[in-house]
Formats: sequence, structure tokens, C-alpha cells
Amino acid sequence: MALLTPDRRTILVSLGITILAVVILWAMNRPPICECDYVKLWHGQINDSGNSQHISDWYTPSHIIHGMVFYALGWWLFVKKGWGGPNAVRWGLPLAVFLEAAWEVLENTQLVINRFRDVTANFGYSGDSILNSFADIGWMAFGFWLALRLPVKVTVALAVIGELVAAYVVRDGLMLNVIMLVYPIEAIAEWQAAGGVK
Repeated sequence: MALLTPDRRTILVSLGITILAVVILWAMNRPPICECDYVKLWHGQINDSGNSQHISDWYTPSHIIHGMVFYALGWWLFVKKGWGGPNAVRWGLPLAVFLEAAWEVLENTQLVINRFRDVTANFGYSGDSILNSFADIGWMAFGFWLALRLPVKVTVALAVIGELVAAYVVRDGLMLNVIMLVYPIEAIAEWQAAGGVK
């Protein structure tokens, strides 16, 4: 893939989008950090009050994979299709950050929180802390950077490994979340429940 290497301007735009997302989440009354009043680098339980409240958790691989997918989308739009002309390739990162930030805001609306509770393995989900959303955007950018630097086969292998490990350990992950949010399958719900996720 041709490189979607950002420059100083597009990095600043990406940071601006991230700050705007934080401001919107603040205006939505999301908690700044976990209501437990401490911050952890890693939180390994997916069905307790600390889920999606700290810097990383079992959904971090999903956000890294978002970055890989958004890199591929940027490559397809700006390189393969030539959208925006030859200089547009630098805008891959801002596009990725915008998409991730938009998801973080949407994910923390009551509509989506309730959907997660109703049809996914996250029956106790109460939304993200602002710190977690900020970190998720950062993890996505890390995934974008990996896709920028690594061969395609290695990037795909890392994404598959991330999905398989999350599915094995907590019976959840990016693909399972997408399936259950869009078109819930009872067999998946039963499998997740049988593993102690619910």
C-alpha cells in the first residue's frame, strides 16, 4: 500500500478532532475518569463497573483494528481511487481520527449504550469515561501507525490474532460486537453466556 504518512498540519487537525470529541463527551456529562476515582493502565474485567473506564481493556484490540481498517479505507480512497488529488494521501489520519471520534461520541449516547446492554456480551455497559474514549482514539491511531509501517500480511495477521485472543479469553471482540449490534444471533449470545461473560 502507498503510504498515508501524515504531515504536521494533518497531525494538528487530528489532535483538534480529538480535543473536540473530548469537549463533546464532557458536554454529554460523561465521567472524566472511572467513578472508582483511580486510573488503571489495564482493566481485564468486561462486566463490572470498571469496564471501558480505564486506559486499556479487552476492547483495546478492537480499537487498534479500527486503525488498521481506517488505514485501508484511506488507502482505497486517497491512493487507489485518487480522491482529492495526490496531496490528499496525507489526510488519511485525520479521516481515521474523525471516524473513531464520531464512534466514541455515538457509542456514549443512551441509544447505543442500551443497545450494547440488550444484545451484546456487555450487559452491564454504562458507557465510557472520557479518559477511555481519549485512549481509544489513541489506540486507533496506534493501529493506523502499525498499518502504515508494517507489511499488509503482518497487519492482517495482527488483526486476526487480536480478534482470536479476545474471542478466546472474553468471548467478544470487534466482529462479534458488530454482528451482535447489527443483527443479534441467539447462538452467539448463548455461547458468550456459557463462557461466563454474562
